[in-house]
Amino acid sequence: MKALILSGGSGTRLRPFSHSMPKQLMPIANRPVLEHVLARVAELGVTEIGIVVGRRGREIADALGGAQRSGARITYIPQEQPLGLAHCVSLARDFLGDDDFVMFLGDNILSQGVAEIAEEFRLRRPACQLVLRKVDDPRQFGVAETDPGGTVTRLEEKPVSPRSDLAVVGVYFFTAAVHEAVAAIRPSGRGELEITHAIQWLIEHGHLVRATEYSGRWSDTGRLEDVLECNRDMLDELTREITGEVDEDSRLLGQVVVEAGARVCRSYIMGPAIIGARSTVCDSRIGPHTSIGRGCVIQDAGLGYSIALDGARVTGVSGVHASVIGRGATVSCASGSQQRLIVGDHSTVVVAA
Repeated sequence: MKALILSGGSGTRLRPFSHSMPKQLMPIANRPVLEHVLARVAELGVTEIGIVVGRRGREIADALGGAQRSGARITYIPQEQPLGLAHCVSLARDFLGDDDFVMFLGDNILSQGVAEIAEEFRLRRPACQLVLRKVDDPRQFGVAETDPGGTVTRLEEKPVSPRSDLAVVGVYFFTAAVHEAVAAIRPSGRGELEITHAIQWLIEHGHLVRATEYSGRWSDTGRLEDVLECNRDMLDELTREITGEVDEDSRLLGQVVVEAGARVCRSYIMGPAIIGARSTVCDSRIGPHTSIGRGCVIQDAGLGYSIALDGARVTGVSGVHASVIGRGATVSCASGSQQRLIVGDHSTVVVAA
């Protein structure tokens, strides 16, 4: 089995951060989203990985460290315009050959992985194996209808009146049969080749399409609110590890990670929380559910349920909550009032007292 990871989207819902970085590199628990996706692929024993990238493909390749990675070989597949998920499969045709493959959306994180679903696919080998999850509002997703045995009978993309509450999670397993389906469909009304249309084509032409309902946490990190929620969920899985410097006047409670080269002085950190390498946290209160990136300075400040990206500086600001602070950004204030901040990369914000 091969893997195809789709990382060509522009991330308009993650602005202003997606102006200066690919959305797939947004850090979750101090690791880019794409790193979490690759970890799930590795659990399947896949060693041939294709990553579809857009105009910022070089940034993604640089962040992942080249074509060889932990025993796997990465092939980058350029996509000049985002023309749909099925279009990505078409672009990857030469890479995929006639092999079975798993396709991951590059901004989705699944807490428990999909190893059991992959094994089910290997045993039954349907033309397509979908991963489904019940959602409150299915209108924003591909929606599947299934029979009691788990066979998919109908699939519809973002229906106005959904016929079920089973949303398609951003992980798909395919045999080579999907290539005939992709070649047969035409662009949708929004000008894209929809993977849901290709799967529906498989159903209508007698191919077996099965589905498994996912029981773990599923996060689509397409919006800032989703990023914070996903960061919270991933931090909940932390194991306490202190390899940086913590002075005797500081107090760390619960699952806290202080990476090597980080320094904590006269501070209170409530886990789960992570302090990145080369960061300094002094006279501050951090957490819970807060990630401080690498090379940050947190001085006389208070942050909770927040993310500070690499190189951020927060000084003299308490009560920062549900905030995302960009790379190299500076936030300063003498006020103790609660603030909520969405601060883009390399910005400076001074909040009035």
